[in-house]
Amino acid sequence: MIITQLLNRKYGHCGMVWSMMMLLPFVWLESAFGQSRAELRLENSTLQLIWSRDKNGYYLQSLTLKDDAGQKEHLTMAAQQRTILYAKNKPLDKSATVYDNDGKLIHFPDSQYRYVIPVWSQSLSPVSLNTAGEVLHYQPTAVASTLRSGLRFRYENEKIALSEEWNLDPDHRYDICVRMTLKAKESGYYSLSSPSLAIGDRKQFQWAVIPGLFQGGALNPDFVRAYAYGHGIPDRPVIVRERTASTLASLLTTQSGVTLAAVAEPGTGRDPWLKGVKTHSDWKLGLSLMNRNNELTPTLYHPVLGEEGSYLRAGQEITFSFRYTIQKTSWYNVLGHIIKDIYQFSDFLKLKQTNRSFTDRLYAMYDYVISDSTSRWRTAHYKNTEIGAQDYLGGVYGSEKDAMKNSDYGAMWMLAKLTEDIKLQEQRLPEALNFKLQQQQRDPGFFYGSAAGQYYLYRSHRFTEEWGPYSEPIGTTYYMLMDIGNILLFEPDRSDIKLALRTAADWLLSKMHPDGHWEVAYDNKSGSPMFEDVSDLRPTFYGLLVAHQLLKDEKYREGAIKGANWFVRHAAKKGWFLGVCGDTRFAPDFATAQSIQALLDMYTLTKDQQYQTAAYQVARYYTTSVYTHPIPSREVKHVNGINRQDWEISQVGLGFEHGGIMGSANHHGPILLSSHAGLFVRLYAQTKDSLLLNMARAAVWGRDAFVDASTGVASYYWDAMNKGAGPFPHHAWWQLGWITDYLLSEAALRSNGNITFPGGFITPKVGPHRSYGFEKGSIFGKPVDLKMKKGLISLDNAHIDYILATNSDNKELYVVLLNNSVDQQQARLTLDADHSRDLFGLAQKEAYLLNSDGTDAIRMATSSDWKISLPATGLKIMKISY
Repeated sequence: MIITQLLNRKYGHCGMVWSMMMLLPFVWLESAFGQSRAELRLENSTLQLIWSRDKNGYYLQSLTLKDDAGQKEHLTMAAQQRTILYAKNKPLDKSATVYDNDGKLIHFPDSQYRYVIPVWSQSLSPVSLNTAGEVLHYQPTAVASTLRSGLRFRYENEKIALSEEWNLDPDHRYDICVRMTLKAKESGYYSLSSPSLAIGDRKQFQWAVIPGLFQGGALNPDFVRAYAYGHGIPDRPVIVRERTASTLASLLTTQSGVTLAAVAEPGTGRDPWLKGVKTHSDWKLGLSLMNRNNELTPTLYHPVLGEEGSYLRAGQEITFSFRYTIQKTSWYNVLGHIIKDIYQFSDFLKLKQTNRSFTDRLYAMYDYVISDSTSRWRTAHYKNTEIGAQDYLGGVYGSEKDAMKNSDYGAMWMLAKLTEDIKLQEQRLPEALNFKLQQQQRDPGFFYGSAAGQYYLYRSHRFTEEWGPYSEPIGTTYYMLMDIGNILLFEPDRSDIKLALRTAADWLLSKMHPDGHWEVAYDNKSGSPMFEDVSDLRPTFYGLLVAHQLLKDEKYREGAIKGANWFVRHAAKKGWFLGVCGDTRFAPDFATAQSIQALLDMYTLTKDQQYQTAAYQVARYYTTSVYTHPIPSREVKHVNGINRQDWEISQVGLGFEHGGIMGSANHHGPILLSSHAGLFVRLYAQTKDSLLLNMARAAVWGRDAFVDASTGVASYYWDAMNKGAGPFPHHAWWQLGWITDYLLSEAALRSNGNITFPGGFITPKVGPHRSYGFEKGSIFGKPVDLKMKKGLISLDNAHIDYILATNSDNKELYVVLLNNSVDQQQARLTLDADHSRDLFGLAQKEAYLLNSDGTDAIRMATSSDWKISLPATGLKIMKISY
């Protein structure tokens, strides 16, 4: 039993099957020169595979899916079922010249996109385009059977000796386990391709997806749109790398609703940090949605031709293990099976430990952002006004390392309200507000009322956009409407801010086309549209929702509806999205997650069911922006001079800034800024989709290896490990925002909605988290104010976080305790008497430990020091009266 569990853990269920097969005798049914058998079968209650033999050998004649009622569905078989790629010499890794379907040379991207050009060039290699090597087609000529009813096929020619072991997974009746072994007779480069089973109609299928790269319900002949942006499926048999494949699978849902997936067995792909250095870009597995014969069918390649492991001297062997899963259900259900059952995603939470709670990080980052030195706060004199922001040391168009930026205005005003910090209230917020008001275009003309740019350059005294002299309508949604909207939640009586909001909303509304869409950007000099090769598949409409909510003008509501309807038709239903990072030419990114919350807010505004339905669908798409491989372990690795267990630095659970062919995840891996975590918790509360909840927790629990010890600020990119904010000091505000959003979402979930605080508007631009504290919340029906009071509470267990709230009328302090682990936890809670008197000016009278339904479970001893036990992923509330 122990051996079986270890094999299953390391290699998956198929690994266990193969290990058992090694102990069982094979009965050879024929030799390469023997008489042919008419028919061979693998069959269980769900799947039936039948092979026949012709003069060339065995081929899969039929694949039948049976449902529980006995109904059968016969899938269309591939014409070219088995392929090996071979090259005597290593394939060239230089870019190939690429033409569109009209024979015109493709020029992409423009020369200023220095982050994109290297990875785009890599993606145009002959191996990536699947034009490299010699194609060896084969049909097995011999077959054996095992006592477990598996099949082993053999084939041999002058170059190779090949065997295939096929078995039905006894634990998952929809899964077929395959292991291929190739022995070279001639030295050269070899790549094994998963055999092609069923195929889809290239002109008519429901969905196809390689998670993290492509998705859509149709082939797109526009090569750049499909290959670079993931807008539909490339109409060529391209092979992609696993470094931005979030799950190591290729999936196709046919027109009849059958989903066929090819899944690499755990351990096949690259380990992003193998021993002591980054190995994120190693290429061990290729994924495709077509075979070399251009048939639409999920296909895997291992090793990749010309890459590590593909060169074999005569007599050497390579092995490739994978599985097919075939079900009559949606691609998302099959993807969930792969993530949960094959890659054991939820088990990751059992490994997670932490030495630093979220609450501790929040208070550390509070110190960080109010310090002039650590936060790199800078003021500048602009148009007779003192404006304030943080230094930004990343790349900005036209900068001389003099860019300034503010990130999360909602978090800034929230922190000032919760802490009542004088420095924030009297110095930082006024300077940041001046920055915001000056960020709006004031000169009459085409751009009047729009955002002048994300950044201020203090040497040249101007605002500018990140990657060029252009203005995006979504920039006005972000930096005028959403930012100003969040400020107005805390300062609702400011007429000057309301005027700025209205002016921005009017500009945005004026630039909306009659059908509800916006241009991606306009040239700052001419006002002409730019980037017309792509559409504004972003939640630009959300700015009009903000304007309506605050100004109550019906024209903004109507505009938001028109824009949202266009987005649902052209983005949400098609699975096509555009990002908001100019430096990667708007590769799809976390704006996709923002659109989920934007659609949910539209549903709240209108009660139109289409918005909620679209939000849930986009959330399913967004799960493909979260890494689920390789399976984390306790293996010790060396990271920048520190020994770390593998799970501590795992990419699993972390999402992309942007993935695909062009995104930063190609260079840096995922990001630690998990703005989607709170949203995924809220979505779980609505849908009971456990994958969303597990993804939220996997993203954020136990990430100490990425947190700077002195500041509590996590690194942005995975490969930076624990270097802190680096050139992005403003990121701390985003981290304050998303962590608060996550904790409050967990409190609402675990209390069954009895602990709630009104959420503000989405923040620009890293995801869907929101601000809190501008209105009273509720704890079991009692109105409360959200608070942060440094030093008031001490806990000796980092797995337990807390939220503070007060009821001033009843002189009550609530401490909401959250156990962020899958194990029961004990903690010692200490209340600082001096800080507690600061809240109400009174001495403590009594304390209760409340149940999750709000009832008084235990009256605690009148003290300032208690021991508390919390169940796994549990919640308890201390109510302290004065």
